[in-house]
Amino acid sequence: MAERIHPADSPSESVASGQFSGQFSSGEFPRKPSPPPGTYVIQVPKDQIYRIPPPENAHRFQYLSRKKPNRNRCRCCFCSFLAGIITLAVLAGISAAVLYLVYRPESPRYSVEGVSISGFNVTSTSPISPRFDVTVRSRNGNGKIGIYYEKGSSVDVYYNDLDLCNGALPVFYQPTNNVTVFKTALTGAKIQLTSSMRKELRDRQSKKTVPFKLKIKVPVRIKVGSVKSWTVSVKVNCELTVDKLTTASRIVSTKCSQDVDFW
Repeated sequence: MAERIHPADSPSESVASGQFSGQFSSGEFPRKPSPPPGTYVIQVPKDQIYRIPPPENAHRFQYLSRKKPNRNRCRCCFCSFLAGIITLAVLAGISAAVLYLVYRPESPRYSVEGVSISGFNVTSTSPISPRFDVTVRSRNGNGKIGIYYEKGSSVDVYYNDLDLCNGALPVFYQPTNNVTVFKTALTGAKIQLTSSMRKELRDRQSKKTVPFKLKIKVPVRIKVGSVKSWTVSVKVNCELTVDKLTTASRIVSTKCSQDVDFW
C-alpha cells in the first residue's frame, strides 16, 4: 500500500508567523522613534490650535486679499506714469539745451526813433483827440532765427496813468540779422484832461521835458530753419520824453525794455 505524504509548512509562512507572534506576543504596538539627543518635542493639545486668521476675521482677510493686487496695480501704473513724465522733461531739457548751444538765440531789441504829436490843446477845457505817429526800430540780431510779427498787437501811449491813444504794429516777417524801421499811427478821441493835468503839461512843455509811456504788446512766432514755434508774446515798455506837443516834437530821452512771455 502506498504511503500518504503530507506537505510540509512553507518556511516563509512559519518565519512570518514566528515574527508576528513574537512581535505582538506581549500585546505591545510599535513605538515611535525617539528624538535624537539634545532635541525637544512639544505637543500642543488640539483644543489650543488656532486658525489664522480667526473665523471672525476671515471675511476681512479675503477682502484685503482681493484688494491688494488692485492697489499694487494702481501703484505700478502711477510709477510708470511718473517715470514717463520725468523722462519727457529730461528729454525736453536736453533738446532745449542743444538748440540753445546751436542757435544761440537772443532777444530782439526795440527803440523809438521818432515821434510826431498833434491834437493837443492844453489851454482849453474841451476834450482832446491826440495823435502820435511813432517810428519804431526793431533789430533781430539772430543769425539763424527769423521772427513773424502777427495780428493782434497793441500799442498804447500813457501820460501818468491816462491812456491817451492806441494803435497796432504792422504784420511782417523779420529775417535773420535784420533791422526794420516802421511807423505806426496811434489815435485817441474825446480824452478829458483834468485842470491839474493841463497845468502840468504846460509846465512840462515850457521846460521841454514832457514824459510819456509807450507800451507795445505783439504776438510773434519764431522760425528756426523750416520750423515755426508756437505763438509767444513780446512786451516792450518805453520811457519817452519829448520837448513839445507838436508835429515838430523831438525826443529828449528814451529807454526801452522788453520781455518775452512764452506761455
